Amino acid sequence: MQDSDHESTPDNGRRGRRGSGNETRAALLTAARAAFIEHGYSGATVRDIAGRAGVDPAMVRHWFGDKKGLFTAAVALPVDPDRVLPLLLDGPVERLAERMLRVFLSTWDSAGGGEFTALIRSLSTGEQAVRLLREFLTTTLLEPLLHALGADRTELRAALCGSQLVGLGMMRYVLRLEPLDTTEHETIVTAVAPNLQHYLTGRLDPS
Repeated sequence: MQDSDHESTPDNGRRGRRGSGNETRAALLTAARAAFIEHGYSGATVRDIAGRAGVDPAMVRHWFGDKKGLFTAAVALPVDPDRVLPLLLDGPVERLAERMLRVFLSTWDSAGGGEFTALIRSLSTGEQAVRLLREFLTTTLLEPLLHALGADRTELRAALCGSQLVGLGMMRYVLRLEPLDTTEHETIVTAVAPNLQHYLTGRLDPS
């Protein structure tokens, strides 16, 4: 599909095509990050994001498909929830945490943690970046996963799982805490999976 981006750009007075669409895409990503930080995933709207970027909302569909696609691109992590979710559900439930950790570790390691650390450093504060990561993990991946499992207290479970995964990412790729940053995957999986599995499927209420 050829880019038909002919919207006006009142801020700089230019009209017509933005450089092969790249400026439009970049403007949408910048606007999306700001909107998601301010309002969270649920509160941000495609219309508001497009308005911030000075383009028609149709450009969101053209470049990203929908709000979830825009959110995934804005967070800049190479994890597509629509692709990952079936992989996580394909196997015994009692080993779900192991599969989840292997997916995230292999994905992040393949880029040297680049996307994770780039997100943290590209925003004005670490707190904002962590909020985006939490939104990404809980809203677009963990809550749908938990709903598919028929789990109770999905929001709490998603928050607990997100804290585990984001914490692991922070320690391994941002702070590069030794020896965690050089520990092989299977050792990390063995150590972390039981706790993560409890968050996913274990009993949360006091006995």
